Amino acid sequence: MRHDPEDLPWQTRLAYLATNAVARGCIGAALALPYKWRVPFMGWILSHIVGPAAGFKRRAAEHIAFVLPDLPSTEHERIARESLNNAGRTLIENYSTGALLARQKSAQIEGPGIAALEQAAQTGQPVVLVTGHFGNYEALRATLVGRGFDVGGLYRDMSNPYFNAHYVRTMQAFGGPVFAQGRKGTAGFVRHLKAGGQLVLLFDQHVQRAPILDFLGHPARTAVSAAELALRYNALLIPFYGIRKPDGLTFDCVMEDPIAHSDPETMTQSMNDSIGARIRANPEQWLWVARRWRTDEYYPDLAT
Repeated sequence: MRHDPEDLPWQTRLAYLATNAVARGCIGAALALPYKWRVPFMGWILSHIVGPAAGFKRRAAEHIAFVLPDLPSTEHERIARESLNNAGRTLIENYSTGALLARQKSAQIEGPGIAALEQAAQTGQPVVLVTGHFGNYEALRATLVGRGFDVGGLYRDMSNPYFNAHYVRTMQAFGGPVFAQGRKGTAGFVRHLKAGGQLVLLFDQHVQRAPILDFLGHPARTAVSAAELALRYNALLIPFYGIRKPDGLTFDCVMEDPIAHSDPETMTQSMNDSIGARIRANPEQWLWVARRWRTDEYYPDLAT
């Protein structure tokens, strides 16, 4: 939900202003560096300073231990650190709009989903592209924009309105319409889809009152809205990923087979299985800090 700063308590406004000032300072310092330095710099800042200080590293390690209990605690810590490093790299990449668009313009796209997307674009069939907080999905979106696709997206406003204001501008700068969650944004999102457009939805976050499905071997509430849209508007539902390569700067762009239409929960479970396989193959690239499991099994006080 979007917050008007004037409606917030002064203590909250002050905290948000301070947080935004630190974030803008780090982002500004990183942007002053050459691209090949700014990306690892921001990864280091988040994984070694911001993440530990804010408690993100500890929380991520707890989540990793929950899902991968057979690994030693040292490995939980390593994956948590690398996950935050990926998040920092992703953040500054997305603020480096022009550079990322240029770097991804000629990137290759692997997997059967790209042929399905091209065929749908020729026939005017809508496409819902689904992914999560894994690698950097904006890298693949930038590649699609470079190929002439008008890929839109739906985003959730951050609680910090000062940070949210400039972060939204980075999403808009990639090209393609972006819509805020809410009645007005959803209406625009649906119009774009009905007109035969392509839209991105991230589905790997907890959503209150959503159906409980399996996610990485544990029950987790998962929104079925992407599948519902695909069924309602006869849209293809294609999982896609920008998987960071070992050099930390380039990506494998992968578009999987479209998910067969059936019912929303079955289709969404297929989405969970898809990203779950990607996470198990590259656990360092998922945002483990997110409170994904809010059922009695893990967060009894947060169960909804």
